[in-house]
Order: sequence, then C-alpha cells, then structure tokens
Amino acid sequence: MSDATTNETTFLRNLWDEREAARLAATPLELLRYRSNLLGEDLRITNFGGGNTSSKFERPDPLTGAPPRVMAVKGSGGDLRSITASGFAVLYLDKLEALIARYRGEAHEDEMVAFYPLCAFGENRVAASIDTPLHAFLPFPHVDHLHPDWAIALAASANGARKLEEFNRTYGRHIVWVPWQRPGFELALMLRKAVEQTPGCDGILLGGHGLFTWGQTQHECYLNSIKTIDQMGEFIQAHEQRANRPKFGGPAITAAVADRESAIAEIFPYLRGAVSSNRRVIGHVDTSDDALTFANSTWAEDLCALGTSCPDHFLRTRISPMFLPWNPATEDVTALRQHLDARIATYRGEYAAYYQAFAEPGSPALRDSNPSVVVVPGLGVFGFGKDKREARITTEFFVNAIHVMAGANALDEGGSETGPVPQVRRPEQAKEFKTFRNYVALPRLEAFRIEYWALEEAKLQRMPPEKEFSRRVAVVVGGASGIGREVALQIASRGGHVVVADVQAAAAEEAAAEAAKRSSKEMVQSAALDLTSRETIASAVRGAVLQFGGFDAVINTAAVYPTPDPSAPAEGVWTRTLGINVTSNFVLAQAAAAVFRAQQLPASIVLTSSANAIVPKSGSEPYDVSKAAINHLVRELAVGLGPLVRVNAIAPATVIAGSAMFP
Repeated sequence: MSDATTNETTFLRNLWDEREAARLAATPLELLRYRSNLLGEDLRITNFGGGNTSSKFERPDPLTGAPPRVMAVKGSGGDLRSITASGFAVLYLDKLEALIARYRGEAHEDEMVAFYPLCAFGENRVAASIDTPLHAFLPFPHVDHLHPDWAIALAASANGARKLEEFNRTYGRHIVWVPWQRPGFELALMLRKAVEQTPGCDGILLGGHGLFTWGQTQHECYLNSIKTIDQMGEFIQAHEQRANRPKFGGPAITAAVADRESAIAEIFPYLRGAVSSNRRVIGHVDTSDDALTFANSTWAEDLCALGTSCPDHFLRTRISPMFLPWNPATEDVTALRQHLDARIATYRGEYAAYYQAFAEPGSPALRDSNPSVVVVPGLGVFGFGKDKREARITTEFFVNAIHVMAGANALDEGGSETGPVPQVRRPEQAKEFKTFRNYVALPRLEAFRIEYWALEEAKLQRMPPEKEFSRRVAVVVGGASGIGREVALQIASRGGHVVVADVQAAAAEEAAAEAAKRSSKEMVQSAALDLTSRETIASAVRGAVLQFGGFDAVINTAAVYPTPDPSAPAEGVWTRTLGINVTSNFVLAQAAAAVFRAQQLPASIVLTSSANAIVPKSGSEPYDVSKAAINHLVRELAVGLGPLVRVNAIAPATVIAGSAMFP
C-alpha cells in the first residue's frame, strides 16, 4: 500500500505501492516504467518531458541466448508521467562502455550520438537520448536524473556549492557538486570521475542543471530521489523563513487591476498577433499567486533580462521571457498596447543579435525571434506554443523558473562569495556567467549551444508533421448538430482548436467531447450561444480569447426555418427569422472582427446561405429572403473587413441527418 505521507518527507508523497511493485518485480522494464510514472506524477519532482530514469539488468540476448547486462533508459522526447515500457531505449552496457575508446574529446562529442543505435539491444529502436551515457557510466543499477525546482535553485545559486556543503551537513548527506557542462558524453565522463573521487556519495548536483540520485534497487532509488528533493525543499523553505523578506524585492505596483479578466481579454489578441508574426501560436495565461507575485515585483524586469537557467526551461521559454512594463494604477490597456509595440520590436532585435553572435556555419536556421513567454505586471504570465498544450506547458516551465529564482534569492546571504561562481568549470568561462541577487543564469553562449544544438534540431525534425489546421482556432456556431457538428469534428480531426457554440448548451458540450476524442480536451471548448442575445455572442467570443488567446475563423451554420403556422402572425415570423438568420450574423461578424483586427492575422468568416436565396419557394418567404440577404451581407462584410478577413458563404442542399432544423 502506498503512503500518503512518510515520516521522512515533508512535502512529497511516497506513492510506492509494495503490492504493485511485487507484481512487476519479474519484469524490470515494467518496474522501471512504474517508478518513472510515480516520479513524473508530481511536477515538483520534474517538469513535463524533463528528466530521465534508467535501470541496468540482465536480459537474454535474442540471438545467442546469453544474458548480457543491458540498460533501459527513457527514450528521447519521452515524458516520465506517461511513458510506457515501449518508450525506453534498451542498450548493451558493454557496447556503451566501448564507446569511451572511440571518444575524441569534447570538441567531437556530438559524433558519439551516431553510435548509440549501434548499441541497441535486439530489435529495440527507441531513439536514445543525449543523456544516455550519463546513466550508463554511473556505477549504480538504478539512476534518476530529475529537474526539481528546489534542486535547481541550489544549482543556480552563486553560493550553490557552499550551500550544498551546508545541506550535506544538515541532513547527513553526501551529494557532490559538479560544475556546468552541456549534457553529453563529456558530462558523462565527468559524472563517473566525480563518483570515483568521492566514495560513498549518494547524489550529484549539476551546476545550472539538475539532480542525479540512485539506488541498488528500484525502490531504493525512488526513495532516495523523493527524500533528497524533499530535504532540498525543507532547506530552501528554512532559508526563506529565516530571511523573512518579500519575494523578488517586493511589489513594484501598488494597485491591483480592477477587472483582470477583462484586461486579459482585451490585450490577449494583441499579444497573440504580435508573437505570431513568424507563425501562428496558441496562447495560455497563468494568473496564479506565484505568477502574479513575480510579474508585479521590483526585480521581475531584471530577472527576465538575465534569462533562465535549467536547459529544460529555456528550450521552451527561450533564452529569456519578454517583460512588458505596465502600471495599472496609472495606465489603461491602450497604453499597454503601446508598450507592446515597442517591446516586441526590441525583443526581436535582441534575439536576432543573440543568434547572430553565436551562430556557426552549421547551426540550424533562426527559428523565431518572438518570445514564447510574456510577463505583464498586474495580469500574469502569458505563454505561447503551437497548440494549447504546448502553450500551457511553456507557461508552467516559466513558473518553474520563477520558483528557481525565488529559491536562489532566498539563499542569498549578502554577497559573501568571492571568485568565480561554482557553475564555472574553466577560468575563461567566469565572465560569461551573470548573476542577480544570487541567481545565476546560463551564459548566452551555453544557452545557444543547447537551443540551436544540432542534436536538439534532430529531435525537432523527428516530430510528426503539423496538420492542415494546426495552430488555428475556429469558433463554430451551431456546432452541436448537423453541418456545424461535422465541421467542428473535421476541424478537430485536422489539427485545429475548436469552440463548439450552440444555443443547446448540453448538446454543445457533447459535441465538444466528441471533438476532443479527435484531438485533445485542451484543444476544444464549448459555449452556450443564443444568436438572439448579444450578451451570449460576446461571452462566447470572450471565452475563446481567454482560452486560446484569440481565434482565426468563425463558421456559423445556425439558422431557423419557420414551419408554416396559420396562427402565428406573419410579421412576427418575418422579424424573428431575419433577426436570427441575418442580423445575428452581422453582430457575430462584428464581434469576431474586433478580435481579428487586434490580432492582425489573416482570418476567415464563413456564413451559411441556401439554394433558396436564388430559387424562391412557396411558403418560405422569410427564410428565402433571409438567405438572399446573407449573400449580400457576405459581400458587404468582405468589402468592409478585407483584405485581413476573407468572408464567404456556403449554400448546402437540404441536410436532414443530425439536423436541428429538420428534426
């Protein structure tokens, strides 16, 4: 039975279940999967896609039957929380050891990656990660390499090595400090040497990077990892309490935003458009206490300029976030937009200069000079990515970085350190490491060597190609049934984000759930939208903006076809039909146009006409005239909104199946 808490941990839960572990004991790879999933379950232990785990064991060779010793290690691009047994690379240990003789030195370490497939065991073809030799060369059966915020706070502190000594004394530990070195073969040899020179050590803290822990059994390794991380959390918290000072120098703004959600809804499309100048992105915003404490603080701008530390962080957050100055006490959102125009131009120029300063002839091309994280006082932390999931994860990664910076600041004891920071491996590197209030960021050159690393580029190239509607958001009105439902499902199937809006809220939720099966829950939203209500139209538009940062298309398939009713006043039927089928389309288009103009990204509106607009039918005058009006409304909107927005109509034949118009 797993423990909710243990006497040995303060923050982390021991999730190890002895019965489940016993069930898997005969299959080391499944037990490694189990251990990995437990570690990945808690974002305080490691972030999404970050860290890796390994186990060494004997397995019968499929050719000879002999039981060589192999190592299973998380494959490239895997995520510990969701990894399955098939996600691990399995390699012969003796072949990995043989690579040491082939190593020509640090200047040639990238060439070693090409040898990893030659070390694969049997038919295993999982791409081995860059960290593979780091696990292989440590003389322990089970190894965890993790990126917990508390550990990185120590690793990214100017007094980190000294504080690690204090940590070891406090907790009776024997964790070794290793200075910064980019992950790869050279670092693997450094780790082996550190262990050989420090008998009895029970962990390694990598300067500016992360944590290594190990054990003789899978259970022992797991417990060592969570215990070490938990103790580091206690250590950081004790320093925070002892310092008793406000985080990040205290607040820089004195007034809260009166209506934060409205301000976010107003600025988000401008932000999304600005950072989509190279290619479209989807947005996410974090308004948590951690995000706002940082965004509102005195030191936020300086820390943003310094950049992040852990390689896992800036591969998503880029070398540094963009800080967008704004004082909600004295400025409105119009002023914030003006700051955005100036800051985005500066950021792009600085990022291009960063690329040009360090790019070599063989470097990958500059990918995008726009920020993926924007910090706004009073509003929070905005993150952007190719889809909602990536945008959320990017934001989470920067909040991880916020925790790291806060921890490093808490460890500050007033500049008692002398000489180079402990992250420095070679004297000539000393001037490249920049610090602020004890927090040490990676040098720009080291950051570039990871962000534009050919091996990272190869990982990106292995990603599946993007789909037709990737990076786009569509609002489908009438999306709960008939044509609208099928449109929503098709967009979801083809990589798009969808807002299913309908007057039937429950049906909209059901259609959204079906669309989510074809993409993901994060890429789909439902909304209650009554075309006779300006308020619900505005609410649906606002909801799409808050969820995704904006949208790129509006498709309206909702309409009414009044059935003949001699008792109903003809004028009332006429007014209602034209109100829903014509006026509401105009109102919807105007609401969407406000978002499109803010984004300044090419967009599309599609309305639904009918053959009845051209061929009149007896008894359906209100409907026929409304559809004829739609045809001309499309022309008027195209003139008024073009060239930014394309406006078109479709005129389908009668659709009975699944239609709410013809039940």
